[in-house]
Amino acid sequence: MSSETQTHFTDFKSDKQPTWCPGCGDFGTMNGMMKALANTGNDPDNTFLVAGIGCSGKIGTYMHSYALHGVHGRALPLGTGVKLANPELEVMVAGGDGDGYSIGAGHFVHAVRRNVDMTYVVMDNRIYGLTKGQASPTSREDFETSTSPEGTKQSPVHPLALAFSAGATFIGQTFSSDALGHTAVIEEAIEHDGFALVNTYSPCVTFNDVDTYDYFRDAVVDLEDEGHDPTDYEAARERIMDFDTVYTGVLYQDESSVGYEKRLGLTESMADVPDGAPEGADDLVREFY
Repeated sequence: MSSETQTHFTDFKSDKQPTWCPGCGDFGTMNGMMKALANTGNDPDNTFLVAGIGCSGKIGTYMHSYALHGVHGRALPLGTGVKLANPELEVMVAGGDGDGYSIGAGHFVHAVRRNVDMTYVVMDNRIYGLTKGQASPTSREDFETSTSPEGTKQSPVHPLALAFSAGATFIGQTFSSDALGHTAVIEEAIEHDGFALVNTYSPCVTFNDVDTYDYFRDAVVDLEDEGHDPTDYEAARERIMDFDTVYTGVLYQDESSVGYEKRLGLTESMADVPDGAPEGADDLVREFY
């Protein structure tokens, strides 16, 4: 839902100063989210942000909007509930690779296939930052940490492939340091009718000295430069299954997608008491405001 008045991305900044480590990729990720919300005509009064657990979970404090800090791995069910309760809200869910692809992996798959109209931004730094540097689901097999001194000995989770196999209708990937590209992909995700995944490489400067800003600057391949057509299913599959290349941009989009809440026929907020409701219904609803 878009507002009638133009907003600026600073309207989405709260008065709380971020306590992320200086240089953390989450700063760029958050700035792109705020700019994308403003550029698509949203404002804090119609935006609801659900955050997960981890360094990225603090984002709801730093952004000015309706917000809810959920429990570990449960951000997507909460976002789903918010959108179904009030389809008029612009719902954005934010979390980290540990929150979304480990304990939250089951919820991730079902949120994808359910296709509720919301945007999921994952700050993927390939490590657990808040708990001081353990390997995450997206860490490389040879990634050495204090708890995996000889490497993880496990194949990493490939989020884009997981989403694609679950029937995703929008799959994007960005690099937090690419301000323009990151913002543009989130804008497209917001405008998409259905569940939109934006996996964002957001380097951890404190605990990950492998997947650094320099690494991603050298590794990323911008799909816009490749002439990629995200509506081409086979072309999207080929790139998504290419685990050796770090693509950024919109990898796949089903333009015929219709959000789950629309398929259910939900158009109004549950707080809107219909005519003919039993006496006292207004008072009951107000208890949950």
